[in-house]
Amino acid sequence: MSMLPELAGRLEDLDFLDSFAKPLAKLTSRAVRPRPVRNFLSGTYLGHPLHPPLTDLPIGAWAMSGLMDTLGGGEGAASASDLLIAAGIITAVPTALAGLNDWSDTYGGATRVGLVHAAANTTALILYTSSLAARRAGRRRLGRALGKTGLAAVLLGGYLGGHLTFAKGVNVNHTAFEHGPRNWTPVLNDVELVEGAQRRVFAGDVPVVVCREAGQIYALAATCTHAGGPLDEGKVSDGCIVCPWHGSTFRLSDGRIGRGPASAAQPSYATRVRDGQIEVRASR
Repeated sequence: MSMLPELAGRLEDLDFLDSFAKPLAKLTSRAVRPRPVRNFLSGTYLGHPLHPPLTDLPIGAWAMSGLMDTLGGGEGAASASDLLIAAGIITAVPTALAGLNDWSDTYGGATRVGLVHAAANTTALILYTSSLAARRAGRRRLGRALGKTGLAAVLLGGYLGGHLTFAKGVNVNHTAFEHGPRNWTPVLNDVELVEGAQRRVFAGDVPVVVCREAGQIYALAATCTHAGGPLDEGKVSDGCIVCPWHGSTFRLSDGRIGRGPASAAQPSYATRVRDGQIEVRASR
């Protein structure tokens, strides 16, 4: 195993990090509780998480600043480098807020790695802020040294962020590879689904939750898109179903998100009753 994957694996096992992570996650969860805040920071309005695309802005700006510092080029390059550092500092703030929102819903090893990921990026932000201050005070050599150190910190943070996504599956769509049947498929006897109840069934190999509300039968994928929670164990109310894990709310009629942290809509299924059987088929 190479050094960086080994580092990430060891971080997952550092239980003492929980004493720092749990209070911070609790505080963050309270701060993002209002629905508009949660939906915005989660990327609900975009249809995918907000944090990953935002990370391109500070990383790109700081990396280009490092290139300018390395290549030189006189006062013009120095001014451009300073501007890029300032741009990275400004864009790092919303990036961090979106990241904290996502991180507050993790658990176990992912939470511990995420805490170090945040610490590395916070260190980078402090170093770049100090670098900009040094440059403006005429201490450009110190400013360049601080910038290079900051770039090392942000690259480490970026690696750990990639580990969270690609190795731990944080904030990926947990139904991305589910393909429900395109043909009508019987899943349950009609009499077994009473008003106000939901049942977990299988349409082919895909788990589906079927609900009966106000005389209508609805069906959605039973695996929450956000973190894989069991949607069939959630509460059904006002035409929506709420995931029991993190509170993501989906409309029964079409799977659209009412409240984050989910950023991907829930796959929905058309339903009908035929010969006493509830049948479903994938609607998209």
